[in-house]
Amino acid sequence: MPETRSIAPTVAEVERIAALEDPVVRNLQITQCYHELAVALSALTSAGANWCTVATWASRQAGQSIRKEDLVRTLEDLVAASDETKMAAAILATGGSETLEAAPDFGAALGVLWQALNPAAPFQRTSDAVSRGNNKVFEEIGYEFARFLALFGEGSPPDAVRLAAFLDALRPGDPPEGQGYLRRAFSHYHEALAQADPKARTELLLLANLEIGFHEQTRLQPEIVEALNALFYDPAALRRRLLDVMAPDPGSRLRLFVARLSGRARPLLAARDRLATDLQNLGHLAITEHMMTLRLPRGRLLRLGQDLRVQIPAELRQIDLPDLRALLDQVDPTPDSLYGSGAEDWGNLTDRMHFITDLFRAFHLDASLFDPPFSQTQVKALKAGERPEGRL
Repeated sequence: MPETRSIAPTVAEVERIAALEDPVVRNLQITQCYHELAVALSALTSAGANWCTVATWASRQAGQSIRKEDLVRTLEDLVAASDETKMAAAILATGGSETLEAAPDFGAALGVLWQALNPAAPFQRTSDAVSRGNNKVFEEIGYEFARFLALFGEGSPPDAVRLAAFLDALRPGDPPEGQGYLRRAFSHYHEALAQADPKARTELLLLANLEIGFHEQTRLQPEIVEALNALFYDPAALRRRLLDVMAPDPGSRLRLFVARLSGRARPLLAARDRLATDLQNLGHLAITEHMMTLRLPRGRLLRLGQDLRVQIPAELRQIDLPDLRALLDQVDPTPDSLYGSGAEDWGNLTDRMHFITDLFRAFHLDASLFDPPFSQTQVKALKAGERPEGRL
């Protein structure tokens, strides 16, 4: 069960965190704040996850992309394991010997090429996109959770008048600009506060979570696509750089020019183009693999492209709440089943919402999601505005 907390994060605290300039510290504080918001709301609604519960671990995972942890190493491993890349390099070496009358040193050439590729640059673009998305969601939705808890936390009873005032501050309409789904979600959280029937309360919470999830993911669509599609290198520029490696001096460039006129350089150039494409694809794969992983508490690792291998809890196998059933029919193409939950394309909103819907439903009663994301020592450092030491 989540630990008790007497005071939820305030609106001012959310605004302070969202204004931090250091993207790493900001993400870490966002993650911790989500955890504290999740615990505070859970104290009012009893068992069951809320949106902030899952957002805690999604934000923690985003932090790895923001910090660019292991991305370069992942790419190095992919290049080393790629038979296609090795074959293209071998053809270049053999073709270079035959066409340019001198075999380029492609071991050294790939080292030079690696520096020219500068994989840190596209990974930085991915990091920037993830960081913007992380903060974009937090400064909107984290703010609303803090505002909601300020009205209904600390034992304050449900109140229709205060709820109406809260909802009036939210924009009508659909996302990305409208906040209609947030209006419905917080109405359902408010209804859950006074719901005595455990199953009805569970379904209200899941409905609210999915409504916020749909709003969040619609808002995040540009940043997710940008992060996934950060070009590893401009293909035309990469081909030119490969030519520089193949023909580094005036004599070899002249021989290559003559070979191109006669057609003898065609296999060599085809191998060059293949290598450029392979390196581009491997860079994209490294980013995609990194982003399509979600680490949950207690060492559990979810691959977002694979079906969830858990069970829907008994309380949620049969849905009685009409509004929840209607939303599930809208976002879950395999009703009441986790089959097909793996997202084929994380950049596709429909694929992504299918996975997220099943994730919220399957893990709704998993108390471990309320585990603290950081140690007490790390939290102390975060509260002091520092980057904590140790595994994050």
